[in-house]
Amino acid sequence: MTARLDPATIDLLGVLAYGELTAFERLATDARLAPTITDKHALASMAAAEFEHYRRLYAHMLSEDVDPQEAMRPFVQPVDAFHDSTPPNDWLEGLIKAYVGDGLATDFYREVAAFVQDAATRGLILEVLADTGQASFAVAKVTEAIAADPAVAGRLALWGRRLVGEALIQAQRVAVERDALTELLVGGSLDLAGIGRLLSRLTDNHTARMQALGLQA
Repeated sequence: MTARLDPATIDLLGVLAYGELTAFERLATDARLAPTITDKHALASMAAAEFEHYRRLYAHMLSEDVDPQEAMRPFVQPVDAFHDSTPPNDWLEGLIKAYVGDGLATDFYREVAAFVQDAATRGLILEVLADTGQASFAVAKVTEAIAADPAVAGRLALWGRRLVGEALIQAQRVAVERDALTELLVGGSLDLAGIGRLLSRLTDNHTARMQALGLQA
């Protein structure tokens, strides 16, 4: 079948779809670490929302004559490498990864989505990038844990800094290896300064998220 979308948009749909699928898997796994039934319910609900995002992206690719499996394939290794290198050790680290790590990825893909020409595709991408509740849930639980035991703040701050470093490496790897996606990102030119400004914005957003958690970035 002949796809109706340009290669860069197909790349973006592919990486987003695989990211949503792995987000579903991780949130479902993290639910097992949750200390209460209420917390398990909250994470399971978030996991279900992520899978619905995946399903919508998958269906949209099919409707545009894009093979979803082929679109996702180039991103399996870099996305899996990030998650394999950052396994959370406990419930709190899992929450921070969902909030800080996924938040950074969301910022990156939202920047790219601004250049998508097809309006329907751009609208869908922005919809699936919407927060499914991780932000407020993670902030509430982490700040509650720090209030109960201030000693955990140092460990969690180090974890957050590690996450942003690994996530930026992943984002750079994806941008460099997929020329079409990089061109879309910087508005049609391979301006390395533009990529540098983007990474600066991502870092600023990360700092704001860490501050919301009561942690030093």
